[in-house]
Amino acid sequence: MAPLLLAASLVAPVQAHAEEAAWTGPLSTRGRWIVDAHGDRFKLKSGNWHGASGTYTGSGDINDPANHHSGEKADQVPLGLDRATMATIISGFKEIGVNSIRLPFSNQMIKDTSPAHGLKDAQLNGKRPLEVYDAVVAELTRNNLAVILNNHTTTSRWCCGVDGNERWNTSQSTDQWITDWAFMADRYKANKRVVGADLYNEVRRNVWDDPNWGWGNDHDWHKASQQAADRLQQTAPDLLVIVEGINWTGIPVDGFAHGRPTLEPARFLSHTLANPAKLVYSAHFYGYTGPNHSGATGIGETTDPRYQDLSPQEHVNVLQRQAFFITEAQKHFTAPLWISEFGVGGRGENNPKARDWFERFVNQLIANDTDFAYWPLVGFHTNRGGNGWALLHWDAAGNRMGVNDGDDWRAGAWNRLVTAPSRTGQVPQETRWNQLLKESCPQNEKLTGISHTGSRGLCVSGPQWSSTTRVTNEQHVTNDWASGYTKLQCPNNNAAVGYANFTLVCAPVATGSTSRVLWFDRGDNRPDQGGDWANGHYKGQCAQDEHIAGVAYNWRRTPDALLCRK
Repeated sequence: MAPLLLAASLVAPVQAHAEEAAWTGPLSTRGRWIVDAHGDRFKLKSGNWHGASGTYTGSGDINDPANHHSGEKADQVPLGLDRATMATIISGFKEIGVNSIRLPFSNQMIKDTSPAHGLKDAQLNGKRPLEVYDAVVAELTRNNLAVILNNHTTTSRWCCGVDGNERWNTSQSTDQWITDWAFMADRYKANKRVVGADLYNEVRRNVWDDPNWGWGNDHDWHKASQQAADRLQQTAPDLLVIVEGINWTGIPVDGFAHGRPTLEPARFLSHTLANPAKLVYSAHFYGYTGPNHSGATGIGETTDPRYQDLSPQEHVNVLQRQAFFITEAQKHFTAPLWISEFGVGGRGENNPKARDWFERFVNQLIANDTDFAYWPLVGFHTNRGGNGWALLHWDAAGNRMGVNDGDDWRAGAWNRLVTAPSRTGQVPQETRWNQLLKESCPQNEKLTGISHTGSRGLCVSGPQWSSTTRVTNEQHVTNDWASGYTKLQCPNNNAAVGYANFTLVCAPVATGSTSRVLWFDRGDNRPDQGGDWANGHYKGQCAQDEHIAGVAYNWRRTPDALLCRK
């Protein structure tokens, strides 16, 4: 009888998770934490409900399900609506413990006028894909779930390969991409449970070119995402702005440079938003890919290790280097980290390395109290068989198969993850550090550091300011505090809040008369705060309780000294 009892225990369903406590949008950030409108921690326990970004693989008859990923044809609406109602699917999400949904869309879907048909919610039939997306957003948020809009692809294709969707501007201009984002943000801005804009999915190399981070050209993901963030903060200032790292560069052939930069470039060049409390960084991890492995088998496969091949300590070290460092405190890059995709095959996954990787990755998420989004939530099944990656599957008759049915090996890890102890309650305000990327700091920060070369600066939390004075000569210099140097000095009771091109930007937010001169022409002279905000350049930085009152320039107009005052 023992084997029969064991079999019975394996198919016993897991009890549904308790519903998340009520929360109030919009969301914002404090240090590495996401908080709600009351300042209480809101952990994104998310899943991806894909389909509206496309499932077509790019060849053959688009109307044939065989030409869609794993035979799962979505017709540019969230997957599964032809098999179950919105209410049924969303009830499943809540049952397995998610509190938020990453909802992919394509730019093509926004404009498509093809009417939906065959959906279980009869009122959705005849609507355009975007109108179905509207209805899904409304139903999700009515059910207390947060929604993150995700621009997954440009054309409605399954992601991700060499498919015309590699960059935000591979198949359209950057201006059009930003315009579409402004349209989507404006469309949902009145709904405070639509909490975020995930700017673009898995930025990667196309046939000829790599994306980059900070080169300033048309392939610069840092530049484009900063521009999009600026526009979104004007259009829908309540939204979180979510920036994913670079997913792939180089040619995946042994002997050629290639790799997965992820968020590593942000250690030296991060984003500075007008409202810095809205920035979140994201990254994707799958066991079959690797830090230098594309994830391919056959063409495009290299001898580099996959994540699932790494030893436990190597795995932790690589994850920390590529993404998890983002949550380090008191750095210019400090922000919440959202692992917006991770996943593994379910019942049909028999590779012990894949299974072990998933367990270890879940352990990493728990140990770091990291926000997450599983890929995918919804899939199809036939007689309990099929793709198997989803946590919830429906067959053509509307019968559901779920991760907690008792026969899915992932259930233990998944339930550990969604029920793991995590920080809750009020999160206090923290000092913010941001790189100076424009002429002025954000309006609740002051300038605290300047680089000797490279035109970099560091901002830190300070008083709110609005009006400024641009100083371009020595008219406010009251004593020769750097003899032989040209000096720019703020008016009395002003602090520097920006600088560029031999211009000091000052705001009337400072008092104090105790001054010191800080030289940095021959090496760094700064406290260990803010991180390496000007990598490869000498840096001068006043103490946190001081403000920059002036800058001394040599004959080349290179800054050599700061006048720090408190």
